[in-house]
Amino acid sequence: MEQSVWVITGPTASGKSALAMNIAMQYHCEIVCMDSMQIYRGMNVGTAKPTKAEQQAVPHHMLDIVSPRDEYSVSLYQKQAEDVIQGIFDRENQPLLVGGTGFYLRALRNPMALGDTAADASFREEMEHVSVLPDGPDKLHTMLEAVDPVTANRLHKNDVRRVIRALEVYHVTGKPFSAQRKITGDARYSYRVVALDMDRNVLYERIHERIARMLEEGLVEEVKGLLAEGVPADAQSMQGIGYKEVIPFIRGEITRIDMENVIRLNTRHYAKRQLTWMRHEGQVQWVNPLNPDAAEQTIRCFQSTAHADA
Repeated sequence: MEQSVWVITGPTASGKSALAMNIAMQYHCEIVCMDSMQIYRGMNVGTAKPTKAEQQAVPHHMLDIVSPRDEYSVSLYQKQAEDVIQGIFDRENQPLLVGGTGFYLRALRNPMALGDTAADASFREEMEHVSVLPDGPDKLHTMLEAVDPVTANRLHKNDVRRVIRALEVYHVTGKPFSAQRKITGDARYSYRVVALDMDRNVLYERIHERIARMLEEGLVEEVKGLLAEGVPADAQSMQGIGYKEVIPFIRGEITRIDMENVIRLNTRHYAKRQLTWMRHEGQVQWVNPLNPDAAEQTIRCFQSTAHADA
């Protein structure tokens, strides 16, 4: 019998966690977090991490697994998440993958082990931003040709994930991707993916409300505490939106109003990139989480035989 992992993805502040909790309570799910910031311990407010009550009500995995001082790679997430998913199946429960980190989802659906090369979140985000420009894939492929013609010749320009990863490996190691240890293979499981979307103005309003709530709940104090504990300002964990903008405010380089405005702007841009990323994915069904029957519609998508992951 096919083992299918259910996936709820979508842009930040679109209601992924609330919908996931609703479904998980009804269908004996265990939630596997798919968020590149929620993996870090001590980073709670700025990541909108599930509350302790939510974690007690439904088992959550892939939370608080890395020190904010350490780097973490997509390939490591792939391995650890797959092991967690197998454990959930062994307990005869349903894995429910929840989050908006597209790179993690692609790594699971299109496995490509990449040795031990760490990720560079800021570089990758920059390349992802280039990728959604009208001529982005061409630009990225040309960049790869300049540093690793062997890999560029092997990869089509539209295979953006692998082109970006090859550039990232070269950026991190100074050696071409073609010289790295790598393995490709089939996905270990089938993934049935539901992506959330709503009117753009409504989404932006929700983003602004979330940011205001984070600041009220102590985002600035959280960042101060992390820095005081010795987390470097240039650590991979500190490059996440909501953290990197607070640091110059703490240093007195920008005003609080400027800090709030730049967090809003960067979060809106990130949400747009997330939506663009998801629309480039195959085998995705879309649900408006604000619809009264959103949970029922999502379950129908998960249970539809026509939705099997290619």
